[in-house]
Amino acid sequence: MNRGKYYITTAIAYTSGKPHIGNSYEIVLADSIARFKRKDGYDVFFQTGTDEHGQKIELKAQEAGVTPKEYVDGVANTIREICDSLNTSYDKFIRTTDDYHEKQVQKIFKRLYDKGDIYKGAYEGLYCTPCESFWTESQLVDGKCPDCGREVKPAKEEAYFFKMSKYAERLIKHINDHPEFIQPVARKNEMMNNFLLPGLQDLCVSRTSFKWGIPVDFDNRHVVYVWLDALTNYITGIGYDAEGNSTEQYKKLWPADLHLIGKDIIRFHTIYWPIFLMALEEELPKQVFGHPWLLQGDGKMSKSKGNVIYVDDLADFFGVDAVRYYMIHEMPFENDGNATWELIAERNNSDLANTLGNLVNRTVSMSNKYFGGVVSDKGAAYTKQDEKADRELKEVAVGTLARAAGRMDELRVADALTEIFALFKRCNKYIDETEPWVLAKDPEKADRLSTVLYNLVEGIVIGASLLEPFMPETAEKIAAQLNTSLRSFDSLGTFGLYPDGNRVTDKPQILFARLDMKEVEKKEDEILAAMRGAEGTKEEPEEDSGLIHEGKPVITGDTIREQFSDLGELVAIEYIYTNADQYENQNQVTVFKWEVDVPFTAKSFLLSYDGRIKAGVALSNVQVNINDNAHTITVTLPPAEITSHEIFEDNIRVFNEKDGIFNRITVENYADFISGQKTVVEQRAIDLGLLTSADKNAQTVLRSLLSSLPGMEDYRLTITTRR
Repeated sequence: MNRGKYYITTAIAYTSGKPHIGNSYEIVLADSIARFKRKDGYDVFFQTGTDEHGQKIELKAQEAGVTPKEYVDGVANTIREICDSLNTSYDKFIRTTDDYHEKQVQKIFKRLYDKGDIYKGAYEGLYCTPCESFWTESQLVDGKCPDCGREVKPAKEEAYFFKMSKYAERLIKHINDHPEFIQPVARKNEMMNNFLLPGLQDLCVSRTSFKWGIPVDFDNRHVVYVWLDALTNYITGIGYDAEGNSTEQYKKLWPADLHLIGKDIIRFHTIYWPIFLMALEEELPKQVFGHPWLLQGDGKMSKSKGNVIYVDDLADFFGVDAVRYYMIHEMPFENDGNATWELIAERNNSDLANTLGNLVNRTVSMSNKYFGGVVSDKGAAYTKQDEKADRELKEVAVGTLARAAGRMDELRVADALTEIFALFKRCNKYIDETEPWVLAKDPEKADRLSTVLYNLVEGIVIGASLLEPFMPETAEKIAAQLNTSLRSFDSLGTFGLYPDGNRVTDKPQILFARLDMKEVEKKEDEILAAMRGAEGTKEEPEEDSGLIHEGKPVITGDTIREQFSDLGELVAIEYIYTNADQYENQNQVTVFKWEVDVPFTAKSFLLSYDGRIKAGVALSNVQVNINDNAHTITVTLPPAEITSHEIFEDNIRVFNEKDGIFNRITVENYADFISGQKTVVEQRAIDLGLLTSADKNAQTVLRSLLSSLPGMEDYRLTITTRR
């Protein structure tokens, strides 16, 4: 089946150094989407690459005693090797130093200049060298760069500017007319309220203070500045020509179906990039998805902290597919995820070694033990209980594709993987229900035993075929042990395609070994010690990661207070700390006191976090505690009226229809949930909506008292205001 073309891109990685797991997550996520689309019948073109110009590169090359081109050649090669080591299936790896790209950027610059969209002026402001950005005094945070928190210096230089405001209204209309254009929705709201609606300033698109960039060919004192160079890779990489001679490939693939990028560069991809395309009279990409960050434990990875996790180290120890599984599975749709050696090991032991690996090994071993490896469908079901068990397994198996595809259509890739593992869990449950070892004791039940093992093999083949986009090597290993081939999606709606009388391998291999946590800790310590030894003890400024951004630390109390400063004077913040072990015996855990003397005017707050609360949430009167020392924010939300819910495995999606809010929670025990004993749940996101009542003040909205709930745990929270 040919469903048409699908052009997917990642942001291009900045060649300032070796990428860590936070940088590498994006390429694996994109690869999973690309592979899934290919199996689903799409003609996929998957592009990634490297961003190789800029002042930082020039300075790093000087420090290394090499030319900038020599420097980026080395780093680009490392980045490409990491992409290859993660088994990514990209079709094009573009470098912004490619000759064709550079020539097209010059043509694009000239075309926009001739059109009057680019003009010469001078830029004066406060400049952050690591971010290569100018800022005004009002944009600084505590006198420092609002993006990276580092020092800025006064600077002035001649520059060319792009007239952003000329296209602002057209872009606003496009975003309103195409709600799917920016995802998740919270990112769209941020772009509209924080940037587009207040008004756009003209954008600096050339520099004269450094030379490592694409020269403006009609004014060689200038080089093209980062975004006009970097963003255009999405069209130059597939054959765009600014003079109207674009290739057939470009005409086929553009517009892009998906730009997959980090949430920190959503502004550049949803404001700058579409405006550039409007000026070039080209179609806009169909969708831009700003994914969250993958953080290390309690915050940002940095060499100076000695806590960087590199994927090649992880892959050497855990295996490529175990690392791919963790990166995909542990990233929520909108909110930051965490990566530590311990967490990866725990997921390896529970999901990969136990749920999947043990299932395959048991099935192959029992087939060999009881039937010499021959798998035959005898169609034997002796009781209604047998029929029920068979029917339920088959229903789950043939329905998994539709459920997983639905999640993928929403770009909820982690949820799609969960749907697939639900099939493997159902197969394990089927073993418990049918008890093959008991059937084997009765010769008269041999046909039933054979049928049970056939159903298991068939269910595993369907699951492995669905698993292939996410864990390709593992899927192939499973198929090899079952002596069959992975199937196309078109065939997964039919149960019973495994060849009757086929023989599984007589030498089953362990897919994933259980790991000893002490050995994991030992390996991590060895790598971190070697890293600290190689880097030395000198604290060096952390590098901005360019178009694939590394994770940032949790927002601190000072940051929150800065964001809310326009609500009035902050009178006091009080803390009461209660040991987590005593939560169930306390009525009060923490106190957050925020007093203001001005009315609370129209604003919206987005709360985005990972953690644990009780089933049901209140959508107002949010109670917050900021712990500056631990870099955590504790939130308690009283139960809200739950008007409807739907059940899938151990997940419950709860809807509070009264407030018009969708709340996604995970309940650990559904029986406890429906009986009213609301067990600990995971709350992904809450949007408090727009508060317009002028007589409400911040003290009303941010209550001073936090009430504890049994089992509540501390967790991280990011709060941003919408203006």
